[in-house]
Amino acid sequence: MLYYLFEYLNKTLDIPGTGVFQYITFRSALAFMLSLLLSTIYGKRIIGFLRRQQVGETVRELGLAGQNEKAGTPTMGGLIIIFATLVPVLLFARLQNIYIVLLIVTTLWMGTIGFVDDYIKIFKKDKQGLKGIFKVFGQVGLGLIVGSVLYFSPAVTVRTDTGKIDVFKSATQTVILPAPIEEKSTATTIPFFKNNEFDYAELLAWTGEGYEKWAWLIFIPVVIFIITAVSNGANLTDGIDGLAAGTSAVSVFALGIFTFVSGNIIFSNYLNIMYIPHSGEMTVFIFSFVGALIGFLWYNSYPASVFMGDTGSLTIGGIIAVLAIAVRKEMLIPLLCGIFLVENFSVVLQVSYFKYTKKRFGEGRRIFLMSPLHHHYQKKGYHESKIVTRFWIVAIMLAILSIVTLKLR
Repeated sequence: MLYYLFEYLNKTLDIPGTGVFQYITFRSALAFMLSLLLSTIYGKRIIGFLRRQQVGETVRELGLAGQNEKAGTPTMGGLIIIFATLVPVLLFARLQNIYIVLLIVTTLWMGTIGFVDDYIKIFKKDKQGLKGIFKVFGQVGLGLIVGSVLYFSPAVTVRTDTGKIDVFKSATQTVILPAPIEEKSTATTIPFFKNNEFDYAELLAWTGEGYEKWAWLIFIPVVIFIITAVSNGANLTDGIDGLAAGTSAVSVFALGIFTFVSGNIIFSNYLNIMYIPHSGEMTVFIFSFVGALIGFLWYNSYPASVFMGDTGSLTIGGIIAVLAIAVRKEMLIPLLCGIFLVENFSVVLQVSYFKYTKKRFGEGRRIFLMSPLHHHYQKKGYHESKIVTRFWIVAIMLAILSIVTLKLR
């Protein structure tokens, strides 16, 4: 909203200094600072409100050290993240931008699913929360919306050729070749390869001429799968104080770098990467989100004063997935969100192996002492603050390696 106010003041009244709001970097910095202040200052009030409403965590007995002390700690702290993210976005972002609209919808959509899940657990005394099938329906619904908008909206375009206008001079004439054009495409980026654009439509090339118009049959299911997988991965990672918020902040910051360079014609040309018009505006949302996550860590670091609950974890996963898809970096998710992947895989591996050995030997066996993976290290006697710190370090290493893919091919 302030963006439009200052745009009016600049264009209509020509007030000195008001044009600075046109710069994404300036608005991103303001969004970060405001979200950080909101999450730290008003976060305490939200935690107090949750305590008064007796919105306390019900801890299942898992035999983990320090587990019983966490009983009664307020949950639904994801409301802090959502509030501190959306307020700066509404103030500083261009709200008619299609990517900003998608991210706001994602935040509210996944936040609602998580809120309902937490509400059932706390107030209905049902430890299972929202039935898994309804969570999946919600994730699939968001995937349909995001995939359809990115595929069909004329506002979503790319330019794979970001070079300057070519001027060819001969002995008799000068020929100026056409500038690269923006086009609808389902192209994405394959990391670590030269000429690394891959178009999902190519998977249908075997069907014959005109196959491009059916690319949505591939693209939308891929979007649904990614949103479902990443949101569930973030949900599983939220198991000990500060783990999900800290690792997510690192991943989102890295996505902010990808978003900024992909939405800037100069940087995308220099790095020889896909230029995505208007996507740079997502940088404002990203820095607001990072500020909210860091501010939330003020209260969520060990020993936690509040848990994010599914309200926060599902929202975090959904936002990261949509950001990666929008900036055409979804194939980097296994690397960038490696913590989520390993946590998710540890559960799948543990359950599958247990069922297999029970069927074959009559007794279920385990690979890990407990899954997800962070609980395995807790069972081995590591203090949870040490586990979280080491997971953060791994997340930073993965983020740096992901950023290096901009040039390492």
